[in-house]
Amino acid sequence: MANKALATRQKMSFRVEPSQKLAKPRNPFAVAAKQRAAGPHRKTASALRQSARLEVKKKLDEPEQE
Repeated sequence: MANKALATRQKMSFRVEPSQKLAKPRNPFAVAAKQRAAGPHRKTASALRQSARLEVKKKLDEPEQE
């Protein structure tokens, strides 16, 4: 039978990581640079194909004027 005495059992304790204790100041220049660099810079190939397809469709549906 297992010994269930409190003295021999491992006691539960909560540990706080050092990063959670003190919030170190962030570099505002790094945040601004990261936000500026993020995001798409041009349309994807599928978006270009779709817009070309819509343009052709519009040209075909337009009545000719003479």
